[in-house]
Amino acid sequence: MTKTPARDADDRIVVAVRVLFFGAARDAAGAEELALELSAPATGASAFSEVVERFPPLARFGRSLLFAVNCEYAAMDREIQEGDELAFFPPVSGGSGEPHSFPHDFFELTTEPLDVGTIARRVVLRECGATVTLDGYARAVTAGRPPTRYLIYEAYAPMALKEMERLGRAAHDLFPHIAYIGIVHRTGRTEIGETSVVISVGAPHRRAAFEACEWAIKELKRTVPIWKKEIEENDER
Repeated sequence: MTKTPARDADDRIVVAVRVLFFGAARDAAGAEELALELSAPATGASAFSEVVERFPPLARFGRSLLFAVNCEYAAMDREIQEGDELAFFPPVSGGSGEPHSFPHDFFELTTEPLDVGTIARRVVLRECGATVTLDGYARAVTAGRPPTRYLIYEAYAPMALKEMERLGRAAHDLFPHIAYIGIVHRTGRTEIGETSVVISVGAPHRRAAFEACEWAIKELKRTVPIWKKEIEENDER
């Protein structure tokens, strides 16, 4: 049965969507989420304009404000459908094609402390001669800023996991000699010196593993929607 389009008080056809805010965009909007009705036909551009009009502080992000629909980065000409989930967020810290099957890869988010050794040795394959592991942990000192007491990591979890999987497929395309890649990222409060992210890459020869690990941390910071908030020593929280 075809659903009858909804209409607003002015008898305009509308589409109802759910809007989520993350990171500094949530702070600027003063809201985590809201239900929104957009005049049809709706696009990414019209949704973007409507949200910024409702929450003027978001305008300070300018073109750097990122936009996703149903856990995928979206262009402004993307058509918005009834029931879509829209997300707005600032740049994250710092492909396309048919999916491939890499059964030993793993990508996870957790609020629990990370055991680097356990994650590094989670996969040990007979054909591999090296595992390269990156242990990223919270630091107290950032140049030009007061010392940090602790960090809070936040993720748009469904999209973050999808982006990690995309990153994994891309790693296998770029570094075909690796056997697997695993990424585990912590969310929530992280104390200084505690591990926030572990990347583990196994390969028959170490060079491919080193190169893939270095590429993966850069790509993770560039595309995966995870943000950190530094709680400084003069912050009373």
